[in-house]
Amino acid sequence: MKASLPLLLFACYYVFIVSVHGENQAERLLSLLKLKATHRIKWKESTMNVRQDDDNDTVYLSRQNGLKNADKITRLPGQPNPVNFDQYAGYVTVSPRNERALFYYFVEASKNSSGLKNKPLVLWLNGGPGCSSLGTGAMSELGPFFVKRDGKTLYENAHAWNKIANILFLESPAGVGFSYSNTTTDYAKSGDRRTARDSYTFLINWLERFPEYKNRDFFIAGESYAGHYIPQLANLILKNNRNKSHTTIKLKGIAIGNAYVETGNNVKGIYEYYWSRSLISNETYNLIKSTCNFDVNEDSIDCEKDMNLADDEHGIIDYYNIYAPVCSDSDSRNFMHNGLGADPCSANYIKSYLNLPEVQKALHANNAKLSYQWVGCSDWNDSPESILPDIKKAIKSKLRVWLYSGDVDSVVPVTATQYSLKALGLPIKKKWTPWYHKGQVGGYYVGYNGLTFATVRGSGHMVPRDQPERALELFRAFLENKYPSGVSNV
Repeated sequence: MKASLPLLLFACYYVFIVSVHGENQAERLLSLLKLKATHRIKWKESTMNVRQDDDNDTVYLSRQNGLKNADKITRLPGQPNPVNFDQYAGYVTVSPRNERALFYYFVEASKNSSGLKNKPLVLWLNGGPGCSSLGTGAMSELGPFFVKRDGKTLYENAHAWNKIANILFLESPAGVGFSYSNTTTDYAKSGDRRTARDSYTFLINWLERFPEYKNRDFFIAGESYAGHYIPQLANLILKNNRNKSHTTIKLKGIAIGNAYVETGNNVKGIYEYYWSRSLISNETYNLIKSTCNFDVNEDSIDCEKDMNLADDEHGIIDYYNIYAPVCSDSDSRNFMHNGLGADPCSANYIKSYLNLPEVQKALHANNAKLSYQWVGCSDWNDSPESILPDIKKAIKSKLRVWLYSGDVDSVVPVTATQYSLKALGLPIKKKWTPWYHKGQVGGYYVGYNGLTFATVRGSGHMVPRDQPERALELFRAFLENKYPSGVSNV
């Protein structure tokens, strides 16, 4: 029998601990889930030292005078003209000793939008773990430009999120995209703790570079493995805000799409979702239920065998959107023109574009002359089993907390998120309700005490890409602290 994709990815992951460059977000997260579901104890032991070695709480802060103007982008190659917003890109050093620097791309809100001076600042983080927010978030989901099939030309995203907010895309940790370290051992230490600390250090230095945003309302949004990044970073910000020697960041809320927040419920939710969408047989699903206990830390050969059987049964599909086609050059040529949604081969065009020398020059990227090409994902190490305690902590701190799910994603399916919501044990204050956009059901939502959960109908893992209009409407409701239906959430 031919080995299934998740099994092959699992094998690569276990040997190299995510050291293979070039995996996309879906493959990266699936390989992590498969590893942790069947080898949790080994994972914990192998990452323990990494977490212990990264306990230094010192925050680096440097002068940023003049760097904002140097980071301004005059024009991106292949960019449509004219544009009504300013854009910036460059590096922020987060560790001078290790010469570790993170790359960012920042698009200000459209100048013709109302209340421009009061538009919030939003940090967008993609998942992976260890995948690029520039290549995925900015250039295929919610940024102002997408890359055409020729890999050289850009076109406008009609539903870009900078129409209503200032959006900051960060490639984190070092080793992701253009972000780098001149201390090679740093790459082996990339993980949750390092990412949170470096992202915080990035933010307080970036705000020195762009001081006009210090008093803006600040939000963090993202998807996938950002279900780990975002709550951890949010709590670190709140903790450091109590230190008067640090810049106070006006964090108001967090929103995470198809959020990976815990291992057991996520893997259980995946196979339940496969079965509920008729991707696997009743027999195989019943085998998994009988041999797998995703709530305990133990290896099970029978469970692993049955999961692999399920992976063989569902065939070669787009895990991020089970009803979308997989990438095929022959099919992608007329994909968008036929109204079939997002081009499944867009990652190839983006990689080609970001490796063009003239593009890197315009972005002020790759100044260190990296020995490797820009790639979407990098190495990874420490990863807690559950991030629910961090979410509870954020809720207790009175942050606005949203989780949302595209309902045709199988990587972090809505079934998995529902299990995690149940584990949080929050009282319901607004019952399950449909929300509408342009006269059609856009999805459903439920309001809990301290948290809003919404679904987006017809969307996969990457909601802004699959359902751009509905995603923008949902994002607007989040910023305005309203339910997606427009009802106040105060």
